[in-house]
Amino acid sequence: MSFEFVKKLPAPHEIKSEYPVPEKIAQLKKERDQEIADVITGKSNKFLAIIGPCSADNEDAVLDYTLRLKKVQEKIKDKVIIIPRVYTNKPRTTGTGYKGMLHQPDPEKKPDLLGGLIAIRKMHIDVMDRTELMPADEMLYPENYWFLSDVLSYVAVGARSVENQGHRLTASGMDVPCGMKNPTSGDFSVMLNSVVAAQAKQTFIYRNWEVNTQGNDLAHTILRGAVNKHGQCIPNYHYEDLNRLNTMYQSWGVKNPAVVVDANHSNSAKMYREQVRIVKEVLHSCNHSDDIKKLVKGVMVESYIEPGNQKVGDGVYGKSITDACLGWEESEKLLYDIADLV
Repeated sequence: MSFEFVKKLPAPHEIKSEYPVPEKIAQLKKERDQEIADVITGKSNKFLAIIGPCSADNEDAVLDYTLRLKKVQEKIKDKVIIIPRVYTNKPRTTGTGYKGMLHQPDPEKKPDLLGGLIAIRKMHIDVMDRTELMPADEMLYPENYWFLSDVLSYVAVGARSVENQGHRLTASGMDVPCGMKNPTSGDFSVMLNSVVAAQAKQTFIYRNWEVNTQGNDLAHTILRGAVNKHGQCIPNYHYEDLNRLNTMYQSWGVKNPAVVVDANHSNSAKMYREQVRIVKEVLHSCNHSDDIKKLVKGVMVESYIEPGNQKVGDGVYGKSITDACLGWEESEKLLYDIADLV
């Protein structure tokens, strides 16, 4: 066989026991989770800003960045809930390249999965402890979710994972919002099927256990743009797209109709500066239509300290080593603009 079994990793409960969430922070997370849930269900009119680096590659820079978010959050807390992107798993289209801190705690060194599991859990806890902001991450590997189940307040399922049954069923057991992105094809039906599956009660095999889940009523959609057969990016954040999704939600009878708009990826054709314009257009659509305003619960923005991106090893502090991101100055202004426009 071509598999080389390197080492048996600890079980999630062992890692959690060794690196526990402080009781005070656990209580704060419980309160923040309810605030976020109230946005998804429509009990709250606040707006979600899920913002941060494409990949959380360096703990010092991530903490620096999220501490800056903390200062902004205090000023806009009456209108906007900031959820920092602390993305530790990086999907790769070709399966090669930097796959995130889970794989490589140090991007310039060889993969170390045990070191990565410890590093990402510690980083999430440090962000929670020092900023009192509760993080989001992408669920790239469903079996790894349980290592982080007590430190995440928002989970995203990516465009290449959203059709996978394991992701859908695992999402059904979460008690925090889980956003299902449209697939790269752009098919809204695939995305909504994922939401239906995640909202349903399920029985399946998870980490060698037969498990039952109660369904996650907070599962919802994320629009991230699409790619056609010629490799061209097709945005889906426009008024017409939001209206179409709203109509489909109503006809499908899905609980808690909700969408978050991802301003980067295929919506911006990875032209990261366009995120500012895209977010403002989405908010304009919300202010034009009460139905769309009720549907759109937030935006996703890729942002870091320095604008753009760099290659691994270039050594620029706070600059993305994966997709290009907005810099801090633009990001801070955008957050204030969001608060003014919602």
